[in-house]
Amino acid sequence: MKPQTAAKKLGIYLPATPDQFQTNAVTHVELKQLLENPPEWLNELRRTGPHPRPVVAQKLGITITALKRNELDQPLTTEEIKALLADQPEWLRAARTALAEGRDNVAEETAPEA
Repeated sequence: MKPQTAAKKLGIYLPATPDQFQTNAVTHVELKQLLENPPEWLNELRRTGPHPRPVVAQKLGITITALKRNELDQPLTTEEIKALLADQPEWLRAARTALAEGRDNVAEETAPEA
């Protein structure tokens, strides 16, 4: 598979990976090995970032759309994410609340009746 596809499956930001990963195709066996026994560079990248949009959104507890709408549509490091969470701007609080409320509404609609 293409390095971009492998990076997406691993939840990592491709430009931050080693050159060898970026330039060579990844087999399904290699991907499985990376998932089961990640090398130090992969562990470090997952720990400190930079993280791709889906991971940033998940760590912030918001949607990718909320990231884009607030011009934060770029990779962030773990430290940058922690700083945003520690001193949340109003848009982040609102986006987190909206997502939580949306999840609650979905849970209520899909809950089986007693």
